[in-house]
Amino acid sequence: MLERLSKKIGLTQTELKISLFVIIIFLFGLSYKVFFDKQETVPYQIFDYSEEDEKFYGSSKDTSLINSQKSDDKEVDYKQEVLDFNSQSFDNIQKKVLPAEKSINLNSAKLEDLVNLPGIGEKTAQKIIEYREQHKRFRNINELLNVKGIGEAKLAKIKKYIFID
Repeated sequence: MLERLSKKIGLTQTELKISLFVIIIFLFGLSYKVFFDKQETVPYQIFDYSEEDEKFYGSSKDTSLINSQKSDDKEVDYKQEVLDFNSQSFDNIQKKVLPAEKSINLNSAKLEDLVNLPGIGEKTAQKIIEYREQHKRFRNINELLNVKGIGEAKLAKIKKYIFID
């Protein structure tokens, strides 16, 4: 019987069994509620919280306290806030001095020279030197793409500062 009914409805036998189970449980719960549950429903009560609100805000007439606590009215200099909470001294930080165009020879550059390139840190500079030592020299600027940490975007940034002889 379930097989014919499942083909007619378009459900699998398992889906049909689960659906029938849910319907039977629903009908059982509904009949229990109607015939056996004799609890009286409690009407909803409306609570007035205005007295507690007055205590919280100080006074319902004094709205200056409420308005002064809103953060929307305050203008904050977030950069200054970060500097106020940071214990690091920013006076000692050196900015990179960009080299002149076509001033760094990849085949003879030292670590200090490579670190001055935009987007190149000490680790990447060290990897460039290691690649140069493994392959004896750079033959093309695009060989830098073989160095881990250098992609197309970084190569485009540093291309104008380097040359190969």
